[in-house]
Amino acid sequence: MVESNYKLLKTSVLYLLNQCKSMRKLKMIHAQILTSPQFSETDRYFLTTRLLFYCAISDSGSLPYATKLFIHLERSNLYVYNALIRAYATKSYSGQSMNSLTIYINMLRNGINPDKLTFPFILKYCSGRLDVLMGMAVYSHVVKFGLCYDVYIQNCMINLLCECGFLGCAHKVFDEMSKRDVVSWNSMIVGSLRNGEVDLALSMFRSMSNRSIYTWNSMITGLVQGGKPKVALELFLEMVMMNDGAVRPDKITFASVLSACASLGAIHYGNWVCEYIKRSGLEIDMVTATALIDMYGKCGCVDKAIETFRGMPKKDVMAWTAMISVYALHGYGKEALNLLHEMKAHKLKPNNVTFVGILSACAHAGLVEEGRQCFDMMTRIFSIEPCVYHYACMVDILSRAARFREAEKLIDDMAMEPDAYVWGALLGGCQTHKNVELGEKVALRLINLDPLNHAFYINLCDIYAKAGRFDDVKKVRKLMQEKGIMKDLPGSSMSEVDGVLHEISVRGSHELVMDDVLGLLNRLHNDMKICAGNDEAGSN
Repeated sequence: MVESNYKLLKTSVLYLLNQCKSMRKLKMIHAQILTSPQFSETDRYFLTTRLLFYCAISDSGSLPYATKLFIHLERSNLYVYNALIRAYATKSYSGQSMNSLTIYINMLRNGINPDKLTFPFILKYCSGRLDVLMGMAVYSHVVKFGLCYDVYIQNCMINLLCECGFLGCAHKVFDEMSKRDVVSWNSMIVGSLRNGEVDLALSMFRSMSNRSIYTWNSMITGLVQGGKPKVALELFLEMVMMNDGAVRPDKITFASVLSACASLGAIHYGNWVCEYIKRSGLEIDMVTATALIDMYGKCGCVDKAIETFRGMPKKDVMAWTAMISVYALHGYGKEALNLLHEMKAHKLKPNNVTFVGILSACAHAGLVEEGRQCFDMMTRIFSIEPCVYHYACMVDILSRAARFREAEKLIDDMAMEPDAYVWGALLGGCQTHKNVELGEKVALRLINLDPLNHAFYINLCDIYAKAGRFDDVKKVRKLMQEKGIMKDLPGSSMSEVDGVLHEISVRGSHELVMDDVLGLLNRLHNDMKICAGNDEAGSN
């Protein structure tokens, strides 16, 4: 009977630990473990380690409390060490000198060997610190303890190497894996995308036989961010045309695809995606609605953007910022300012991106004083320290209004070193108002900042040409030839015709017969000349 009651008590404590949702209750359980005379020292140790695990891992736990338990344990086993290593690798907690690595070293000093659950979180800790050398040292222990063929550890090592920019080394680990899972492929694809190797990522994606939604989303998002929105759209269409039903788009997919439509100005595709979401019975949540606002704005459909924004039952700061940015893009400065005041009335605090949109709106609408007030409000009311982008917007506002002395003073008073965006904003104003002397000085400064950027030389030529200094134009062009400075990629534009996207550049187009396009342009040019001639004849 006593034995039965003892087992019931032990089982009850374990059950309560698993169900515990607060530290207050957990401390009560801890007190019961410490004071109950029915527990032997062995059982008390066992239950304390389980309690420590809960404190360390659970969202309702407390890492400081788990650390105190660890310090006061007479002895620690591998289970306890792994729990703490995992906790310190996955949770942010300041105030302790411990970390995953120091705990691991302490474990080795106490004669406890690691297992396959130890190393993934130590490698994760190294990834968080971008410490590839320490990661390599840890991996040497992986080899030493005969765990180098564990797929989970190898995946973590690939992730570490990719995070630190060692894509070639990551590829070598991947190639040497005897067994790969979907995480292995995803890690290499995401790593390739983060390191700018979009084509390599796409090649690996095509080689995969089993793709998860995470794989599709990573690839589509990476293509959009890598400057290949058209390929991203094509990949999305391939995804929805699959008949196996194994993978269905989610809100992350739609947000990325709408971003691709925004980049291309492909309104028909954007509308189709919106209809697809509705037909699929999926909810248009805040993330998707915000992406729709951005897409409509960049495609020139301001009314649709407003309709989407006003139709949102709940809006976060990102949604308000997206709508403000739409107004800024189209020069609706007053509307952007009104939306900022409305946002404040809803007790929402704008962030630094919101103020980039507001200041940009003031610049495009020529609202100099309003721009000043917002720049001041940012720090005085919202305690947001201006960054270089805010200064660039403010310089743009002043330069467009030909207030060059004020713009120069603002640059001189900057807390950080002005970058090309700041000087570029000043240069734009100089070109608009034909301020040759200052424009020349700024253009030369920009060339010193980035001597291989062709745009700065072109801007300087433009300033000289507007001032009639054609000898100086020739000198700059000669300098460009001597340095081998030219435009890396030809200018291009995307045009959507009957729902089909066409790309046209200086080099031509794969999809359009350029002779037909040039023929149409020549006919339009001739028609315009005829119209101009008729107007002159009529006036005479």
